Order: sequence, then structure tokens, then C-alpha cells
Amino acid sequence: MRDAAAGTVASVLPVVPVRARGLTIEGADGRRYLDCVSGAGALPLGHNHPVALRAIREVLDTGAPLQVAGLTTPVEEAFVTELMRTLPPGLADRARVRFCDPAGKNPVATAAGLVRAATGRTRVIRPTDADHGAGAGLTDPRPEEALPAGMLLEPVRSRDGVLPTPDAVLRRLRRGTAERSVPLIVDETETGVGRTGAFWAVEHSGVVPDILVLSKAIGGGLPLAAVVYREDLHTGEGSAFRGNQLAMAAGAATLAHVREHRLAEHAAALGGRTLGRLRGLAEDFPCVGDVRGLGLMIGIELTAPDGTADAAPRGTRLGTAAAVQRECLRRGLIVDLAGPSGNVVRLLPPLIVTEEQMSAVLDRLADAVQAVERGPSGHAPPHGVRAARRL
Repeated sequence: MRDAAAGTVASVLPVVPVRARGLTIEGADGRRYLDCVSGAGALPLGHNHPVALRAIREVLDTGAPLQVAGLTTPVEEAFVTELMRTLPPGLADRARVRFCDPAGKNPVATAAGLVRAATGRTRVIRPTDADHGAGAGLTDPRPEEALPAGMLLEPVRSRDGVLPTPDAVLRRLRRGTAERSVPLIVDETETGVGRTGAFWAVEHSGVVPDILVLSKAIGGGLPLAAVVYREDLHTGEGSAFRGNQLAMAAGAATLAHVREHRLAEHAAALGGRTLGRLRGLAEDFPCVGDVRGLGLMIGIELTAPDGTADAAPRGTRLGTAAAVQRECLRRGLIVDLAGPSGNVVRLLPPLIVTEEQMSAVLDRLADAVQAVERGPSGHAPPHGVRAARRL
């Protein structure tokens, strides 16, 4: 089983995918599954969307180079133009784009390098839950160091268990960084391209960052990463990595499709209804704790059936969340696990998911939770739990 906190799906019941389209994956055994992981958010339009496939084929058919260094191509120009259309006006009016290696934490490292070069300082800080947006390392820097080179935050800490940063906290942090000329870096790797109900999750708060870290969804299903930054932070240094041309083509087509079809608004509306229906699970099942999220980034925190922390000692049965994930897979539903202990079931359906499809997802999820609550005996648990309502 792989580490759920790393954002991968545990292979409790392995699936060998052979075909996929939209929300649906077909396994080698002929079974079909509803995929609510979406490549950990990298597939905003789901699997093999015609818009992305057409853009890829058009580049292949031209015979244009698929990788270049130090040269700007028409495909890159089209991607950057479309990206600029989606940015908050306060950033788009004075932005530059730097492409970087999409592997691992390279985009974050690129952003950190930018602010260090621009400010001459070294520390890049992250606000913690304990800060509550008050000081966050800004008001009382360490005696041996000046103010930080930058502040890095995520609007929603998705891998930590889908934890949205309150809008008021984001606004306080923005005021604090602006007053001290500390660049604010917002990491939209997990949250960008309409996922949370706004094109960029930071827009919910009205905050305009100095730097956006972008990856995953911007490539339309192919690896692509970029850092968008305020032009006065430019130091003259560039990157030899210009980005994969196929990913730029798929990304430009995906960005345009999300924008033109108002899929962020769809995510906001459907996500809001989904959150409301999921909260009914907490009334039916003691193991369901907090339900939270933004748009179509949703987390369901689970506990043990007796209400204690969802943890399984080594060599014993699965924790509650992992057991729910297994039961979901048996019912043809693929979900992810998040949180430090993997105790949060995470739903990341593609933005094209319909109301009918989401109802099917929720029905299967409710059945899975009910099966885990009943336990191996198949008997209803104590606590006076009612039969599961159809979500």
C-alpha cells in the first residue's frame, strides 16, 4: 500500500486501467469505475477529453519541435496568452511567466529562488495554524536574520486533509506582507484551474499575490509547471526549461475550455450542493467527522466507529478511512486519502462531472461508509444510527 498522505491511491484492490474517458475508468477485467481522484487534480476535464486530445494531435501533425531551449514558439505564446486571460487583473497587468521542471517541488523552489534573488534575503516562511494570520514570522524576525525573503502558502492545504485557509487570514497575511515588502507566494498546484469554484483559489479572498506557483491542471493532463510573478521581481535570470510543447497545447486548450464554459462556476454550485448532502452522513454515521472543502475539492474526515482517532496499529485491521476507500473501490468508486495519518477521504472529481454522476458517487460513498460502520459481522452498529439516507 502506498503512502496515502503523499496523495496516491492505496492499492487495496488493484485496478489495471486500460481505457478511460471523462469520469470513467475501465479496468482490464471489464469493470468500470468512477474516478474521483482525477490524477490528484491534474485532470480538470477528466480522462482523454476531446479538447485536450485535439490540441495534442494538432501539434504532432505540424511536425513542430516538441522540446526547445531558449526559443519561444507559437504554442508557448498561445499558452501564455490564455494563461494571462485567467489571472487576477492585479497580477495579469504586470506579470511574467517562467516555466520550470514539473517534477517534485521544483516549481516551489523556482519561486523561492526568485524572491531570494529579488530581495537579497534567504528565509521563505510558511504560516502555521498557530499563527492565525497574526504575525506569521513577520512582526518579530529572528535576531540573526532580517525579514523573510517571502511567504509561501496554499489557499487550501489539500494533501494535509483539505484544509481551506480562511479568507480573513489570507487578507491579514497579504496586508502584513505588503506593509513589509515581503513577496507573497501562493501555491496553486493543487487548487488551480477552477477546482475550488474560482479559477484560482486565492481569488475567493480577493487577495492578489506577488507570485503564483502553477502545476498539475495547467497542463491539461500532461506534466507542466510555471511560476507567474510580478515583473518588478524579475532579476534577469531565466530558465533553460521552456516546457513541453504538447503539454502547453493541451494546457492552453484546457484553460480556454474551463474559462469559456464557466466550469469554475459549475464547480462552485455543484460542490456547494455536494458538501450539503455529505454533511448528512455525519448525522447517520458516528465515524464521519468534519466535512469540508471548496468547490470540487472535498474532504471527509473519518474517525474510528467509537469516535476515537482513525488509526490502525501495525498488523491490525485497516483504519476507517482506508477501509472506506477499499469499500468504495469494491463498489466501482475510486477515492483518494489525505491528511497526515491518511484519515481523510478526498474527492477530486473532474470539473465536467454532472449532477447525475455526482449523485452516483455519493450513493456509492454512503454505501461504503455504511458497510464499514456495520463491520465484519454485517450488523448495524450501536449508537442508535439510522439507516443511511440516499445522498
